[in-house]
Amino acid sequence: MLSAVIFDFDGIIVDTEPLHHRAFQEILEPLGLGYSWEEYVNLYMGFDDRDAFREAFRVHGRTLNDHDLELLIERKAAAFQEIISRGVVPYPGVAELIEAITGSLPLALCSGALRSDILPILSGLGLSNAFDVMVTAEEVSASKPDPASYALAVERLAAAFPERRIAPGFCIAIEDTPAGIASATGAGIPVIAVTNSYPAGKLSGAVKIVDSLAGLTLTDFENMAR
Repeated sequence: MLSAVIFDFDGIIVDTEPLHHRAFQEILEPLGLGYSWEEYVNLYMGFDDRDAFREAFRVHGRTLNDHDLELLIERKAAAFQEIISRGVVPYPGVAELIEAITGSLPLALCSGALRSDILPILSGLGLSNAFDVMVTAEEVSASKPDPASYALAVERLAAAFPERRIAPGFCIAIEDTPAGIASATGAGIPVIAVTNSYPAGKLSGAVKIVDSLAGLTLTDFENMAR
């Protein structure tokens, strides 16, 4: 029986991946570390900011200490805030689906983005109070595909709703990347994958692959969980 639903953020609720790519380039290109959109999709998408910067430096054979890493993360966050201030559009049907689930099942958000990136967008979409639990990049030491973020999301859901006896196998994660699928399944959570960012052939490991969340209902999710 389905006991909770856990949404990824970037690439599931909003199409912010191109915006993240743009913000990264504003910081990295002056350092001679910029990369194309194709490289972002093939290598960096799914990393949190911390690991994305580390990878950009590693690819070029350059070292990056913790102090400079924190400065880069802060600068990229400021660039991202400037970009999203112009408005962000949600994926079709996702806001309606979240609103339909709210109040019927516990909802969590599990993202490799910074909380400061997420909250303004949720507010703009009228979803500030939709999620019972949130896990963001600052709260785990390793980003997806490591299972730590999803394991923490389930732990917090179980603590918030003890009467539901929430366990990983009775949750569903909604993801759009191979790294996200690996993270959720590594924590024991079945995944519904959406082809927002990758074609179906790259989303193996999901129990169900859909082209869009538009039109899906809570009943659909419960049937998929059986």
